[in-house]
Amino acid sequence: MENQVTKTLKGSIKHWYLSLIVGVLFIILGFWILRTPVEAYITLALLFSISFFVNGIIEIFFSISNRKELSSWGWFLTTGIIDLLFGLWLMSSPELSVSVLPIYLGLMLLFRSVSAIGFSFELQNYGSKQWGWLLALGALGILFSFILIWNPIVAGITIVFWTAMAFIVYGISRVFISFRFKKLKSEIAKFSKE
Repeated sequence: MENQVTKTLKGSIKHWYLSLIVGVLFIILGFWILRTPVEAYITLALLFSISFFVNGIIEIFFSISNRKELSSWGWFLTTGIIDLLFGLWLMSSPELSVSVLPIYLGLMLLFRSVSAIGFSFELQNYGSKQWGWLLALGALGILFSFILIWNPIVAGITIVFWTAMAFIVYGISRVFISFRFKKLKSEIAKFSKE
C-alpha cells in the first residue's frame, strides 16, 4: 500500500535524461574545442551563446517539472534563467572582448560549481553513496573558475584550453547527476513495490 510519501517519491526526478543530454553536449563541445583551437576561438562567441541559451531552456524546464520533488529546484531554475539571459546577451554582442570573456566564463563556472556542490549534499540526503564524486567535480570547477577570474591575461592566452576543460568538467558532472537521478528513480520504484 502506498502512502503519500511513496507516491510523491515515485513521481519524483522526472526527465532525468535531460541532465544526461546537457552533460554529453558539454563534453562533446569541450573535446571539439580542444581539437580545433583556431576555429574554436573564432566561433567561441556563437557556440557560447547557443550552448548557454539551450542549456538555460532545458534547466528551466527541468527545474519547473521537479519543483515539488527537489528542494534545490530553485538552483536549477536560477542557473537556467542566468544561462538563458547570458545566451541572449552573447547572441546580441558577437564582438566579445578577449579580456572580458575569461571573467564571464569564470563567474558562470563558479556559480555552477557551487550549485553542483550544493546538489551533492542533496544527493547525500537522498542516501546516494557517490555524492562525493559530484562534490569533487564541483570543487574542481571552482578551481578552474578561479584560474579564469584571477588570471584573465593568462586565461586569455589559454582560453581555448580552459574553456574546453571547464565544459568537460561541467559535462561530466551533469552526466553524473543524470545517472544519480536515474538510479534514485529506480530505487524509489523498487521501494514502492515492496
